Amino acid sequence: MSRAALLGSMLAVATACAATAEPTEWKWELPKYVPPPRTPADNPMSEEKFQLGRRLFFDKRVSGNGTLSCSSCHLQERAFTDGRVVSVGSTGDKTPRNAPSIVNSGWHATLTWANPALVTLERQMENPLYGERPIEMGVNDANKAEIVARFRNDADYKKWFAAAFPEKKSAEQISFETIIKAISAFQRGVVSFDSRYDQYLQGKIKLTEAEQRGHDLYFGEKAECHHCHGSVNLDDQFVHAKTREAETPFHNTGLYDIDGKGAYPEPNRGLYDITQDPDDMGKFRAPSLRNIAVTGPYMHDGTVATLEEVIDIYARGGRKIASGANGANAGDGAANPLKSPLIVKIDLTPQEKADLLAFLKALTDETLLTSPRFSDPWKTQAAGK
Repeated sequence: MSRAALLGSMLAVATACAATAEPTEWKWELPKYVPPPRTPADNPMSEEKFQLGRRLFFDKRVSGNGTLSCSSCHLQERAFTDGRVVSVGSTGDKTPRNAPSIVNSGWHATLTWANPALVTLERQMENPLYGERPIEMGVNDANKAEIVARFRNDADYKKWFAAAFPEKKSAEQISFETIIKAISAFQRGVVSFDSRYDQYLQGKIKLTEAEQRGHDLYFGEKAECHHCHGSVNLDDQFVHAKTREAETPFHNTGLYDIDGKGAYPEPNRGLYDITQDPDDMGKFRAPSLRNIAVTGPYMHDGTVATLEEVIDIYARGGRKIASGANGANAGDGAANPLKSPLIVKIDLTPQEKADLLAFLKALTDETLLTSPRFSDPWKTQAAGK
């Protein structure tokens, strides 16, 4: 064999080996009190997959008409919510619900506001991608091939997909299956455990006097916030790698009572919309309160503007909507017969409300909001960084 042929053969072998290199081992960097989340056996974490998912998450080419990215409704500076009452899809359709945060979603037992069937990020992602009423990302049978071609025709993406999915044949490395898996891996890797509260738990700082009083109210039997927001993730649907049986409670918090019998307004009737069980009217998943100070407006339909108003509603034991404010939804949620027994009137003084607010603000993870690891890679690339 000639020298040139030998060198060519060696180069071919090296290239083949590089193409099938094992992805970088993933390491969860978590406080001691946080166990690793569940990870699907068919979608293991790797740094290459996380970074591919990050690029796709911020890429508008994932949507049917190329105008909307996942990040359009999940802004880093708002802890991956969007600041709107309800989100807007790629064709201008308004969704019926407020965009939930993706942060720490790897520990959620169910995803979205009120669907017990969506238990993995991979399965949940099919909703915004393929949903038709309303249209969000606008992916359908007519444009799926075109969308995949956008990435197959991009030399950089071909390299990134190959690195993230070396176990697949080259012709199968770029598909909606791998797009969904990569974005899910990015979402699973967006973690937030560096708030003042976390630093307090780790013994690094002391809470202020107001924060400490708010902490004691939150976890005490007066305000009782911890009954629905008491896990490590400050919610009550927390699962991790060693969880055997997940608990998936949903709650009616007395936000509405439009007919005096417990009804919530369509199309936001909670678990009832899935089960058609009258007892499930108005039941929604309790969201994590991590980063709550930057994720307003609040509730499943975004109709509560401020944290102060949220505290007032819970202190009252439910929201009252006067007929003059919104006649269609008027009613006293505190009198809702389907309301959770955990939601009762709490006699909080103005000082106690201020203390509780101070603690809730201590749940903001400033690192999360600015971390380059979770940021838009296309902006970084455009800035030459």
